[in-house]
Amino acid sequence: MYPRIPPPLSGPPPYHHHQQHQQQPWGPGERPYQTPLGHFPRFDRMSHGAQSGAYNGEAGGPFLSHTVQTTQLQERRSLGRLAQVKIPILKIPQPQEVPLSKQMVELFEACQQQASDLRRKEMCRAHLQRDIQSVFPVARLYLTGSSMSGLGCRSSDADLCLVLRGSMQRGPDPIHILSVLQAFFRPLGYLERIQLIRAKVPILRFREKGSGLEFDLNVNSTVGIRNTILLRSYAYADLRVRPIILAVKKWARHHQINDASKGTLSSYTLVLMVLHYLQTLGDPVLPSLQKDYPECFNISMEIDMVPEGPRHIPPYKSQNQSSLGDLLQGFLKYYSSTFRWDNQVISVREAKALPKNKSGEWKNKYICVEEPFERNNVARAVHEQMKFNAIKSKFAASCRILAQSKDLNSLLPVRATINKESSRE
Repeated sequence: MYPRIPPPLSGPPPYHHHQQHQQQPWGPGERPYQTPLGHFPRFDRMSHGAQSGAYNGEAGGPFLSHTVQTTQLQERRSLGRLAQVKIPILKIPQPQEVPLSKQMVELFEACQQQASDLRRKEMCRAHLQRDIQSVFPVARLYLTGSSMSGLGCRSSDADLCLVLRGSMQRGPDPIHILSVLQAFFRPLGYLERIQLIRAKVPILRFREKGSGLEFDLNVNSTVGIRNTILLRSYAYADLRVRPIILAVKKWARHHQINDASKGTLSSYTLVLMVLHYLQTLGDPVLPSLQKDYPECFNISMEIDMVPEGPRHIPPYKSQNQSSLGDLLQGFLKYYSSTFRWDNQVISVREAKALPKNKSGEWKNKYICVEEPFERNNVARAVHEQMKFNAIKSKFAASCRILAQSKDLNSLLPVRATINKESSRE
């Protein structure tokens, strides 16, 4: 049985009567953070009470932060603009009877993003925002994506969304803005390899000198902020979500089907595929948060209020008791033999597979995965029959292999993967 973590909250921590039993899941020596409240939901940390599976909520980590300050643990300014938070390094109880599950836990604990990784990203973001505001005073820079959703690993790059306000918000040309920034970034001593990529959503890609950390910066693509909040809410709805997503990402990367630039699946697409599978089980591991709490994820909500949306969502308690290993095997089997690629659309928004209609968004597409807010196809990069066949083949072969071996090493080199992540120290 796996204890569960409720979705992000930013109200008072629940279950106060258990606080004397709390065990903090982040490592020794980690320092508390403070971030501006009002924009940042809190996610809950796990603690074990007298009964197996008990948990209680407390603040968890900075989100979409504009500033981060290290402070004394005791200091709290409720209803001011600051709320004490900590970066969680999640420790999952080792499932004693399921070796495959234990391997997944080991992989997750070694590879999950560390507090030091997020601090480094935040420091660079803050530095960049100060510099950018000398050119665009109304600009605000947000960390988004897996760095902030809780689904990142040590080697994850960082996504940035530059939000321009005031008169600039009426429709600045992203290519023009990014071209200005490209010229502006070149003389900055802490950035290198600055490249403008003219994709459907144009980005400026660059690295931080020294650390080698790569950033992708977009302009006003605020749906990234909305879906980061949504994915974060799912990530902490059940303790099994983050480990299975990390294992699937590592599997897909190892088998070379996790690169949208090469016509395969983006990491975002893979995450939605995992969430969809977890929603469609007989006893679902996850609900549809958008269906159950539409007011919390309203697409028309002001962007500054988006992270406040999930604050009143109560903890979700799944009746599903499957182990991590069972869920991974089920995921591979679902996309090998149950899901109908030719006539179904993956929808996390609806928590089910939708029929593929003949609209331009889905017509003649090999893989259809609905973006939860914009409702377009996030798997559009898969546009070649050969790549589609390779993806299906990897699912089918891996499903057969894992069913026989019950060993994660049969799908990917676990120790080598962990060692590669550890090299990020």
